[in-house]
Amino acid sequence: MTTPEQSFAEVEEALLREPGTARGTGFGTNPGVTVDGKIAAMLVSGRLVVKLPADRCRELIDAGAAEPLQIGRRTMREWVTVDHSGRPEWLPLAREALQFVRPA
Repeated sequence: MTTPEQSFAEVEEALLREPGTARGTGFGTNPGVTVDGKIAAMLVSGRLVVKLPADRCRELIDAGAAEPLQIGRRTMREWVTVDHSGRPEWLPLAREALQFVRPA
């Protein structure tokens, strides 16, 4: 069985082939992928966390495919978390996040 860490390593490996991407950390020391210095995707407590447009986040949450990211009492409107059972969706969502975060 694949662990969340192994799954994220696969996502990270694919994303790091894209121009302007690098390994980084997000929200502290969580492993992540940045594009031009901005965090796009990270692994937090065994869950994929991605930055997407607020409308897309709401769509994923409403469909039951993701949950909103909460930091303390604050809900982050452009961030969602996806559990490991949705692992096949991790790479497409991470690529979507990369495109969202990438400067125009």
